[in-house]
Amino acid sequence: MSNLDIRPLAKSCGGNGRTGPVRDVQPGRQVPLGESTLVRRLLPNLGRRMVGAWCFVDHYGPDDIAGEPGMQVPPHPHMGLQTVSWLHDGEVLHRDSLGSLQTVRPRELGLMTSGRAISHSEESPRDHPRLLHGAQLWVALPGEHRHTDPSFEHHDDLPVVTGAGGLTATVILGELAGAASPGTTYSPLVGADLALTAGTDTRLPIDPDFEYAALTISGESEVAGVRLAPGSLLYLGCGRTELPLRAPTDCALLLLGGEPFEEKLVMWWNFVGRTQEDIAQARADWVMGDRFGTVHGYDGAPLPAPELPATPLKPRGRAH
Repeated sequence: MSNLDIRPLAKSCGGNGRTGPVRDVQPGRQVPLGESTLVRRLLPNLGRRMVGAWCFVDHYGPDDIAGEPGMQVPPHPHMGLQTVSWLHDGEVLHRDSLGSLQTVRPRELGLMTSGRAISHSEESPRDHPRLLHGAQLWVALPGEHRHTDPSFEHHDDLPVVTGAGGLTATVILGELAGAASPGTTYSPLVGADLALTAGTDTRLPIDPDFEYAALTISGESEVAGVRLAPGSLLYLGCGRTELPLRAPTDCALLLLGGEPFEEKLVMWWNFVGRTQEDIAQARADWVMGDRFGTVHGYDGAPLPAPELPATPLKPRGRAH
């Protein structure tokens, strides 16, 4: 998925140490995604740039797209990151410059590693379900892997962990409670979809070396004593060995975590780099070159690159 802001700001990410346990609700903002989809952007924001290697989180829907085109994101480039497509309702058709063509359905993992360069498009199929609801997430690649070969993975059989009192956890990436996702990772992290039935009151074992955040997808949840409405992101910091979870109603949330990302990054538009030169070269290559390849089969033109900001892009520590 693309950052479709026509004037995207550069974000300085990474480079900070550990934060002790906190309970910090992060406000999202509404961002249009194409012609008919509105998303809630939770990361990056003014108070929090990253959670582990997770550097971008959009939550969208549930949207009634009956009789509408639904998601329509034209071909666009990525470098230095992985994209994670995760659905609760609907279908998304993925095409990329490697020749991949894959329909991603609810609770299936669509994982694209951009490495040095890739381009892709995402769209609702012509004949699509009525509802569209899900999340798009990015994972920053560490320095030793940011020039790796691009790839795409699709996993429709992910491990599921069940807990006391009505907790079911699907492991999207990384490992949780001894269950490991088949998705490729390049740094210690976890992403899990937690479903809780009404009345659940339990504690989920987690890694104290990871920092965590929880995003409520549907229903109302209570995480570490904080009530979260749908679309709310709670940053939890590090140092916890277990996470208290309560469900006043049936609800679902995403749990994101990982070791704090120590490298300093620059993130602009759809690129994660280390310097202004990285970003400027990537933009120039998208405009003029063939570095990112060609997406075949999408009915429309590729996204044009926005203008670079006048302010120099400098990597710094992430905001708290």
